[in-house]
Amino acid sequence: IGPDQIEALYQYAKFQFECGNYSGAADYLHQYRALCTNSERSLSALWGKLAAEILMQNWDIALEELNRLKEIIDSKSFSSPLNQVQSRIWLMHWSLFIFFNHDNGRTQIIDLFNQDKYLNAIQTSAPHLLRYLATAFIVNKRRRPQFKEFIKVIQQDQCSYKDPITEFLACVYVNYEFDGAQKKMKECEEVILNDPFLGKRVEEGNFSTVPLKDEFLENARLFIFETYCRIHQRIDMGVLFEKLNLNYEEGERWIVNLIRNSKLDAKIDSKTGTVIMEPNRPNV
Repeated sequence: IGPDQIEALYQYAKFQFECGNYSGAADYLHQYRALCTNSERSLSALWGKLAAEILMQNWDIALEELNRLKEIIDSKSFSSPLNQVQSRIWLMHWSLFIFFNHDNGRTQIIDLFNQDKYLNAIQTSAPHLLRYLATAFIVNKRRRPQFKEFIKVIQQDQCSYKDPITEFLACVYVNYEFDGAQKKMKECEEVILNDPFLGKRVEEGNFSTVPLKDEFLENARLFIFETYCRIHQRIDMGVLFEKLNLNYEEGERWIVNLIRNSKLDAKIDSKTGTVIMEPNRPNV
């Protein structure tokens, strides 16, 4: 086996990919990388292998290839820093297919996108990716320590990029505009339903649902409530429910469950229709 035969294997793998035989292409590209001594060609084959795994929806294997590709991009000597930034941006774009389908994707996207080198690439050349990082922070059950730093990024980049999801965070955590946050929640719902990654549908019998939309809205309400509680000691429930886009009955049930299931130091005064925060510990 010489260089010509190895090159023929690469071309044959590419041919299989173009024919739609992604499993064959993935296998041939794996074999090719074991034989190839050209680092640039090997890198190209790895991109092809990643594409094939994504198209076959093999999310676990695709994630392994994504991490392998990331290691190479971060350690490789590029002809210019711009080429390395472009490679990182391509990697993040491709990763969206994986992260919004993989079981652990919402944590993984924060781990990747929030790294300094990748966040810098987003801010300078691909600010639209902030939408996906912002969504991951909002729907993550465990509040990440990096969240405060990410809010600073949102604040810095308000002039260069904004969409309803990043604007929602700015309303709640930068400007404390709760009426604005309420309007943005409705816009966020539209954004999620029309986004190819965030609006993934799940069929349940004769119905289809968008699980991320419900999680997003629930957590968005929690964000508003937490922040509102930090700056008010007595809260009119009618006013609060209006800000949360809930009717009075839904809102009362939502707050009762929240107080019961969290460490929130608060109590409901049914006579006055208010939520009273404990003065010693006003924070959630």
